Amino acid sequence: MAGGLLGIESLERTEIESILDRAKSFQPQQSASRKSDLLRGRMIVNLFFEASTRTRTSFEIAAKRLGADAISITASGSSVTKGESLVDTLNTLGAMRPDAIVMRHAASGAPHFLARYLPTPIINAGDGTHEHPTQALLDARTILDRRSTLEGLKVAIIGDIAHSRVARSNLFLLSKFGSRIVLCGPASLVPPELAQLAAGVTIAHRIEEAIREADVIMMLRVQLERQHEAAFSANEYFQFYGLRLEHMSLASPDAIVMHPGPINRGREISSEVADSQRSVILNQVENGISVRMAVLERILSN
Repeated sequence: MAGGLLGIESLERTEIESILDRAKSFQPQQSASRKSDLLRGRMIVNLFFEASTRTRTSFEIAAKRLGADAISITASGSSVTKGESLVDTLNTLGAMRPDAIVMRHAASGAPHFLARYLPTPIINAGDGTHEHPTQALLDARTILDRRSTLEGLKVAIIGDIAHSRVARSNLFLLSKFGSRIVLCGPASLVPPELAQLAAGVTIAHRIEEAIREADVIMMLRVQLERQHEAAFSANEYFQFYGLRLEHMSLASPDAIVMHPGPINRGREISSEVADSQRSVILNQVENGISVRMAVLERILSN
């Protein structure tokens, strides 16, 4: 990871374990101090070409808690709006000598493309429908806060699988640890070829089948902005694929409910479930900071 973090697929299991273990030590309940100077004097640029609240903010907080300086640039506030190419934008930033660039872009493969041009380490904060590696890492950390292992867990990932970089990164990570993954959603939103990406992946089109005896239920946002035409109305989608309180009796007694956010209540999940004791959605947000601290430290510390 010396050259950055572009995806989960290329990481070894031992690298993932190292990040997750280090992230645990950065959790508020484990750390006596909220701030350190591990990355004092380092500068991190957050370059976001897509809207983001959780990821961008948590990278900013993570950098500052490690003593680094963090600068955030959005597409609307950059020279991209004046016609500057992506390569020229990154070359300009590279000339300013940041120690790392955290990048989110709508095009799949954009961080990989730029990593070939710049010597600066690039951290992928989400590229198109490809990957979102730090989200998968924080999801794994959140699961491990409640389970001793990822081995043998049944994980149901439900929703807009086709457009979800979160689903792909979680699929790659969880399969490396022996989890059994069920992808569930409307046939138009669950490409059958995704089952071939990793071992232990199956597909279901009924939510009841997917969550039966599941240990982890991971709901996904319906990404209307990536769809040419919505196949379902909000009410129709919620009727067939929205997680409701009555579904929880089908899952394992201690099953947890996750969502990467932002949540569309009444479309993907009911408020009764999102706000229940089974929900670890806010824990995911909290773990976003500790995981991103671990990633930044691993990439930038001497």
